[in-house]
Amino acid sequence: MERDLKKIVSEMTLEEKAGMCSGLDFWHLKEVEHLGIPKVMVSDGPHGLRKQDEKGDHLGINDSIKAVCFPPAVLSACSFDRGLMEEMGKAIGREAQANDVSVVLGPAVNIKRSPLCGRNFEYYSEDPYLAGEIAAAFVKGVQSQHVGTSIKHFAANNQEYRRMSSSSEVDERTLREIYFPAFETAVKKAQPYTFMCSYNQINGTFASENKWLLTDVLRGEWGFKGYVMSDWGAVNDRVKGLEAGLELEMPASGGDNDAMIVKAVKDGVLEEKILDQAVERILRIIFEYADHRKPQEFTMEKDHEEAQHIAEESMVLLKNENHILPLKTSEKAAFIGGFARNPRFQGGGSSHINCFKTTNVLDSVPCDAQVVYAEGFPADRDFYDKALADEAVKAAAEADKAVIFAGLPESFESEGYDRSHMRLPECQNRLITEILKVQPNTVIVLHNGSPVEMPWLGEIKGLLETYLGGQAGGAAAANILYGKINPSGKLAETMPLKLSDNPSYLNFGGGEKVEYREGIFVGYRYYDTKEMDVAFPFGYGLSYTTFAYSNLKLSMENPTEKDTVMVSADVTNTGKSAGKEVVQLYIRDLTGSAIRPEKELKGFEKVFLEPGETKTVTMELNKRSFAWYNTELHDWFAASGDYEILVGASSRDIRLTETLHLNSSQRLPMHVHMNTTLGDLLRNPETAEAAKKLIQKYLSGEAGSEAASEAVSEEMTMAMTDSMPLRALMGFAGVSRKELDSVIEKLNK
Repeated sequence: MERDLKKIVSEMTLEEKAGMCSGLDFWHLKEVEHLGIPKVMVSDGPHGLRKQDEKGDHLGINDSIKAVCFPPAVLSACSFDRGLMEEMGKAIGREAQANDVSVVLGPAVNIKRSPLCGRNFEYYSEDPYLAGEIAAAFVKGVQSQHVGTSIKHFAANNQEYRRMSSSSEVDERTLREIYFPAFETAVKKAQPYTFMCSYNQINGTFASENKWLLTDVLRGEWGFKGYVMSDWGAVNDRVKGLEAGLELEMPASGGDNDAMIVKAVKDGVLEEKILDQAVERILRIIFEYADHRKPQEFTMEKDHEEAQHIAEESMVLLKNENHILPLKTSEKAAFIGGFARNPRFQGGGSSHINCFKTTNVLDSVPCDAQVVYAEGFPADRDFYDKALADEAVKAAAEADKAVIFAGLPESFESEGYDRSHMRLPECQNRLITEILKVQPNTVIVLHNGSPVEMPWLGEIKGLLETYLGGQAGGAAAANILYGKINPSGKLAETMPLKLSDNPSYLNFGGGEKVEYREGIFVGYRYYDTKEMDVAFPFGYGLSYTTFAYSNLKLSMENPTEKDTVMVSADVTNTGKSAGKEVVQLYIRDLTGSAIRPEKELKGFEKVFLEPGETKTVTMELNKRSFAWYNTELHDWFAASGDYEILVGASSRDIRLTETLHLNSSQRLPMHVHMNTTLGDLLRNPETAEAAKKLIQKYLSGEAGSEAASEAVSEEMTMAMTDSMPLRALMGFAGVSRKELDSVIEKLNK
């Protein structure tokens, strides 16, 4: 149904228009009955529906409907599977349609700057490319059901401490390369119906009233067409926000901010056409949902099975010494830890789902498995009970293998506050140490929303990272432990050895301002460039089979920045069981045009292979794949020169390498002046000839006695030449000021 939105807006009173720009209550947008504008509901969340009553609260204290808790982003991103994420989005979209929810408040794509961020379990990755691809797939899935998404929290919201007021101090290149791309990719590939701005300030301006952010970049550069809503309570100055591009304030503001909008229009402070535009954008999304009300058939039981499948595809096998996994049903296994019976499968806060059912690992093992359970330690607190511990040690000693279900209690990580350390509860580390004394065949299964320090890592034989597995995570873990499912997840973040290794360690948290001094060196971009030891690298994950890589091919070796380069490689399953491998494509810039990370992810594909089977995986590179953001150009810049194409199984397991030469027509702007160096002139094709002549003058003046030549090496001469400003040629090469002025004038034409 085509609607004339401009006509509808023209028939609204000023008060009605202002009223459309804030919520009716905590979860609904206002209706205007005489114009046929319906009341619609928005609801969390990114990994399942959390529909509350009208008295809802933004942290999920009140009851919500029964729904399915899919694996949170911390786990689902480890699937590295776009198709899987789209299916998850479709399932959530169907549930939203059935429950009359018009917009799902997700996905959350903020970058994992530090392992301490209390909300990391809701975020996908430390890598902007991966986060963007996964988010775009999820958005496509949800919106295929004519239910909107609200991608969040835009932007540079990477901590919970003082999140509603602190200023993220970030340079533009870092914003463009690290903190913006996941949002940008989602807009360009999937066009989310809505954006949610973050609470924080960015370089001193609140996100909710940041015109550069919400209008210039989001709409002007990326082409976003929907409306921007505030995070709940993020509005600082309502009129400034509306002018900047914040259409909808959530939740209801008691009418005060609506009255401010009306007054601003009447006083001539705010142009009414800005208000009209905001209302039109909101109405377009309201009717996109209202005109396509068609609740799809779904059963929570079927979605529970889908949640289990996603968890199985995403859990990451990190260690499997001597093939300790999969377990055999004939082996006596001691399952230890409160998480075996009461798994932690979601995070605390606004995304908390009221699950219609949950599974634990104890109830999900094969019926003929020989499993003895000992609690050992509780799942909800740090408490060492000697009697429980002694029972667990005895069970471990009498078993063939011990499987310890460890992890973080909900109180250790949640929305609203950040972690203060990266450790597991002390009671868990203590019991693990005791068990290792009596049982060398020990496997750890982790339940956590963010990395933890693992002091026992060198002594255990197996490690399965289940993160937060959603309501069916227990069954998924059991199927992987007993080999019914071959694990295929890969880490979407680096696991550092200790907290102080993290690049943001010295600058995380902060008071009124948080300085992002690490710049673009976030996650593996830092660890790999520093050649730092880590527990497990980005993109890492084992399988019960093995894979060989071969036959790397590039569609062209001398592309221009306008070309698309196809990269293909063969992958062979060299083991005895069927499995899936995530093939990762990284780029290394050899041009020296800027300080850049050692490598950056630019492509990935997940491929299923039977034993002995070979498949060709193809990925695509374009100009953006090679580029960095140049703040002088105000654009992405790909320098001419050599780039290494790296294909591998993780950021530190590169199997195949080729080099291509990019021929770029882009040139960096250059203004030549007295302090421009000879080296800078030499490296610029347009000034290189002039530089050679000046260098020749300098070198001819340097020829001297034998003693002088012994004191000044060729390497020293070349280094000094490279760094020599033009003004120095007056003293060292006898070039007059007049000559220099003439040269500079010609070079700047």
